[in-house]
Amino acid sequence: MPVKHLISITDLTSKDILQILKTALVLKKEIKKGKGNKLVLKNKTLVMIFEKPSLRTRVSFEIGMTQLGGHGIYLGPAEIGLGVRESIFDVSRVISSMADVIMARTFKHESVVELAKYSSVPVINGLSDLEHPCQILADLLTIFEIKKKFKGLNLCFIGDGENNVTHSLALASGMLGINFSVASPKGFVMRGEIVSKAQGFAKKNKAKIFETYDPPKAVANADVVYTDTWISMGDEAEKKQRLKIFKNYQITTKLMSLAKKNAIFMHDMPAYRGNEVEAAVIDSPQSVIIQQAENRMHAQKALILYLLNIHY
Repeated sequence: MPVKHLISITDLTSKDILQILKTALVLKKEIKKGKGNKLVLKNKTLVMIFEKPSLRTRVSFEIGMTQLGGHGIYLGPAEIGLGVRESIFDVSRVISSMADVIMARTFKHESVVELAKYSSVPVINGLSDLEHPCQILADLLTIFEIKKKFKGLNLCFIGDGENNVTHSLALASGMLGINFSVASPKGFVMRGEIVSKAQGFAKKNKAKIFETYDPPKAVANADVVYTDTWISMGDEAEKKQRLKIFKNYQITTKLMSLAKKNAIFMHDMPAYRGNEVEAAVIDSPQSVIIQQAENRMHAQKALILYLLNIHY
């Protein structure tokens, strides 16, 4: 049986996504009831490669492995020097000869692709410059818990369109029949190849992918309003310029009022109140950011079981 990887959200089918979410709900329910999960990952090890630091990614993967009876190993930038001190080819073969799963959080998408190419065990994209599929699984779990469906929902993203979260959200929305709208400044729109692929999925599932420069147009009648930081890791040198360019793309209470009354606000965090979102929005009852963050753990546990062909 070929090794399954998650490099792009499109490595999963819509059926796969729904199965992973179903398992995640079972795992979460067990934890919330205080039962604990079955230790189905006993003697299994996840090696986590971090070129970029992250609170949620490390905590969710490491605790998730522990809850299922497995073990997580953290490898920071200085411990490997991925592609610099040691080639990705060698890193992949060495780690996969000992570990059961590899998670990599990298600057370049090509690094995760190359790790998967030479790995004999599943490789998970924990974040790259192109996609963030693990975040989107958590987002979908959160949306489903609250809205109870996907088809026909209106999800909008306001901010940097050329963003890993935006890209994976667009693709997943098209796959699941969610109408996806993006409002971004000129020069910061989604990559063309992502838009084409997302529109292809959307057409099959009777949904729409809509791009605009106008935030009110994107937010109108939205069920879910989503934003992300304007300055991602690696963009710090452009901070002053970006703050100026994105100033009209802040999620305010006024902008939220254009969405449906029961709309939820989402942010993958870290969040910067006063930049991409007003404190009054992110700290309001409409905000589900903590539920969203916690769901990283439950969704990723279900993902690991899927990749290892372990039925729960």
